[in-house]
Amino acid sequence: MIKAILVFNNSAKPRLIKFYEHYTEEIQQQIVRETYQLVSKRDDNVCNFLEGGSLIGGNDYRLIYRHYATLYFIFCVDSSESELGILDLIQVFVETLDKCFENVCELDLIFHADKVHYILQELCLGGMVLETSMNEIVARIDEQTKLEKQEAGISAAPNKAMTAIKEMNLPQKIKDMKLSDLNLNLRF
Repeated sequence: MIKAILVFNNSAKPRLIKFYEHYTEEIQQQIVRETYQLVSKRDDNVCNFLEGGSLIGGNDYRLIYRHYATLYFIFCVDSSESELGILDLIQVFVETLDKCFENVCELDLIFHADKVHYILQELCLGGMVLETSMNEIVARIDEQTKLEKQEAGISAAPNKAMTAIKEMNLPQKIKDMKLSDLNLNLRF
């Protein structure tokens, strides 16, 4: 089972943090610091698997990571998960991000955090892997984007109506109106 997913840059700034077990905020920050220290001091030519830190489970947990340009993608998993399977899952996650953001970069993770979390939820939910096919995940993201655009059209309707009323310039039309223009049949 996946216990946590962490993404941070070369300067140890977290860009995505998702824990599937409850930890206090203080412990979460310690886990991020410890994980960064464990991963960042390793050479690029060594294995991408290492034992979990003391805070996140010790020997029963593994940190599986990939380092892409300026970002570290780290999955903390228990011993029941396949290391190679998780490494492939990281690759699928990064490729999906790359496809959705057209050359994903650190700024995409910062400014589109909601979309990144949605992609992550399509991939993994509650610590369990749901989908490993990039095409299926991208299809779900495209469906979500369509729905958001439709909702934007519906929510924009009141604004469009107000704009139309303002463009009619009703106060000026009332001022310009003459009594003779009104076809009133008044009988006393």
